[in-house]
Amino acid sequence: MRSKIAGLVFGAVTSLMLMSCGSYSVPQDAVANGRDVVLYPDYTEVTVPSNIAPLNFIVKAEADEYVVEVKAAGKVLMVSGGGDDGVVQFDSTQWRSALRDNRGKSLDVTVYELADGQWTSYKPYKIYVAEDDIDPYLSYRLIEPGFEMYRHVGLYQRNLTTYEQKVIYENNREENPKENHCVNCHNYQNYGGKNMLFHVRASMGGTMIAKDGKVEKLNFKNDSILGSAVYPSWHPTKHYIVFSSNRTGQAFHMQNLEKIEVLDYGSDLLFYNADTHEVSNIRKTADAMETFPAWAPDGKKIYFCQADVPGFGLLNDSAKVNYVLRNYRELRYNLMSVTFDEQTMQFGDPQVEVDCVAMGKSATVPRVSPDGKYLLFTLGDYGQFHIWHKSSDQYVKNLETGEVYPLTEANGPDVDSYHSWSSNGRWLAFSSRRDDGSYTRPYIAYFDRQGKARKAFMLPQEDPVKNLMLLKSYNVPELTREPVGYTTAQLKEAIYTQNPGTDIKYRELRTPAQISAQSKQAASPPSEALPSKDGAPAPDAQTGASPKADAQTGASPKADAQTGASPKAK
Repeated sequence: MRSKIAGLVFGAVTSLMLMSCGSYSVPQDAVANGRDVVLYPDYTEVTVPSNIAPLNFIVKAEADEYVVEVKAAGKVLMVSGGGDDGVVQFDSTQWRSALRDNRGKSLDVTVYELADGQWTSYKPYKIYVAEDDIDPYLSYRLIEPGFEMYRHVGLYQRNLTTYEQKVIYENNREENPKENHCVNCHNYQNYGGKNMLFHVRASMGGTMIAKDGKVEKLNFKNDSILGSAVYPSWHPTKHYIVFSSNRTGQAFHMQNLEKIEVLDYGSDLLFYNADTHEVSNIRKTADAMETFPAWAPDGKKIYFCQADVPGFGLLNDSAKVNYVLRNYRELRYNLMSVTFDEQTMQFGDPQVEVDCVAMGKSATVPRVSPDGKYLLFTLGDYGQFHIWHKSSDQYVKNLETGEVYPLTEANGPDVDSYHSWSSNGRWLAFSSRRDDGSYTRPYIAYFDRQGKARKAFMLPQEDPVKNLMLLKSYNVPELTREPVGYTTAQLKEAIYTQNPGTDIKYRELRTPAQISAQSKQAASPPSEALPSKDGAPAPDAQTGASPKADAQTGASPKADAQTGASPKAK
């Protein structure tokens, strides 16, 4: 029932204009069908910021035509619709006005469908408009979901107020052994675009740090640290960055819904001063693995994850790989913290923030809210790479009361992982596999002042079919207030010409007592790490992966993590 309005004619046409918008009008003879409408993406009963782009969707039904009416307080704000493909797209100008004028209120949306010559209407649903805006920029990596096609990888930034996506950096598009490389681990200082970093793996590898208008590649090879630097977090105001340094491999399941395991067989915490090019160990322990550090918003503490494995330090690299492959389902990480004294440049002793092991769970990716009140993390059954663990859900710890609880309203039935806060602390952006179990899509959820999350919604697209047709996963969504302050050409020039990059220097910040305590080992190695009867480590029974080599690259476990062409999804 499409009405083509050629112009404004007063009189009989006036009544039609009151209930129509653009080329669609609300059918007056529609009969209520009493059913809830099913949309893709599911935008029913969600809370949105007033500056988000239109939530275009697909009606999942069989009909000849659709009309969608949006009201507020009984007043019609806009009318849109679609054909038999079910695709509905809203006018962006009308959408912006509707949300801006209804901050703190709600919109009522009714979907009508024409089938077999009869118009029917679904039950109306609400869109709640929060009073708080979201940071307008979201950056992410796009990569094939198995991470095996790492050569076709890029970092991108999306304007959330529109549908504009810009390239931050794309690696080489054509096969060239001298140029093939992976990019990952993008991170920003204090939600800005002027100071940022990301990593390059394989050819031309290094850590790219862009600050104060200049781009520099760093060579993190140093005998005093475990390996290259990953999982970064910028200090909120200083040019200090904390990393973990990980020795990592991938194993591919033969019979498992999880598909992939990303396993560490060593990880320490690093502190880097970008002004002096000095790196220091924060935690370099014999019998523990520490990873995913994150600064508190006041810069006085870092949070991280730690798995304790008594006797682990007594094993050689091959035995460590073997142990991890055999026992990956038993490795669990607690949430920890250490204080930081900027005057002495020293870190304190670790404190347990959440005893996840006692819960039979494992934590990863701690992130603190900008007001310092909430510690956000994901909790799964085991391990630390929850982007592939279906048990992974988002939790928070109230740092004022100590209460730990799941964000039930925002969590989905599949993987939820890699979250970030908005700069006002009211929005969460994260990746989720809730739609098909294979491809991660960015989701956004409101986090209210009482510490509760609302139902999450998928990143909107101008053509909602894109969410179905894009055969790539969105990885590590990060919110910022401003766009990246560097061009693709600037970043590419530094990657291709600054080889091997600026060498870092080691500076010891730990006290002698801390070094001694971190070096302590159990008297004997873990018994599960003993070799098989023929003296060779056995492959994992579930994954079938051999512990002798990195499961993705084929590189020896002793190969350097930066130069061994390891395209890990950090």
